[in-house]
Amino acid sequence: MASYLMELQLGLAEALTANEKVVVLGEDLVDPYGGAFKVTKGLSTRFPGRVISTPICEGGFTGVAVGMALRGFRPVVEIMFGDFLTLCADQIVNHMTKFPGMFNGQVKVPLVIRTPMGGGRGYGATHSQSLEKMFLGLPGIKVVAPSHVHAAGDILQYAILADDDPVLFIENKLLYPLDRYAHVLMEQSAEIPGYPTVALRNFGSGQPDVIVISYGGLSRELVPLLEKLRSDELNVTAVFPSSLWPVPIKTLVRYGAQCGRLVICEEGTTGFNWGSEVAVLLYDALRGNLLAPITRLAAASQVIPAAR
Repeated sequence: MASYLMELQLGLAEALTANEKVVVLGEDLVDPYGGAFKVTKGLSTRFPGRVISTPICEGGFTGVAVGMALRGFRPVVEIMFGDFLTLCADQIVNHMTKFPGMFNGQVKVPLVIRTPMGGGRGYGATHSQSLEKMFLGLPGIKVVAPSHVHAAGDILQYAILADDDPVLFIENKLLYPLDRYAHVLMEQSAEIPGYPTVALRNFGSGQPDVIVISYGGLSRELVPLLEKLRSDELNVTAVFPSSLWPVPIKTLVRYGAQCGRLVICEEGTTGFNWGSEVAVLLYDALRGNLLAPITRLAAASQVIPAAR
């Protein structure tokens, strides 16, 4: 089983092989460096001229990618750290997401922005954030965050080759070295084509005592926790959507209806976050079936003040 990092590398390589209109832009991507987290390692050698190291100007090269997408290319932008999405937010909010509607569907912007998110590596206040919630609910863009229970490379390849909308592709830093987790008690649903939701049970037959819903890097914490909870005789189903926006709400409601007790977890800060929206949607759909208030867990609403 390949690591999360290797799956992303393979997904990028297969996309570059499949379509000559796929190009990759970002800072320090070209060999021998191969990008800050090495997802593009070796690709500039295999695909000369199609993996391009750019100046340090996120707004600039993201804007170039928008123009390329409008002209028929399928660009992939790497933003070195997710914190730097703030530097290209204008291109995301006011340009790439607006053009298809402004031109009455006559143009498409098939563009993927890949970026690492999350803490845990000692990078301090401005390189440890989870800022994806800033882009949730924005019309015209999909926000995707595969966990290590997903086939991350396949999802990336789909986003690049098959999705004609802009896609913000979130990669949690702590997942890069982890092998994809596979288990017989897993099931997958595809409410949103190309962006599956994976559910993992710690029990065989019977009903769950609680449903845990999470995404991205928290699979690293929750998958081992399922084993511990099984030893405590607590039946748990953990549900990991790869699509944050749009929310695969029909799938989440189906799982939530199994027991009426739900916990929603995320690494980002509390307040106006993914868990808030998902909780409201679940409340609306499950009103009479909930056995307890929905619990939301998130980081404290404060900065990470130091490296350790």
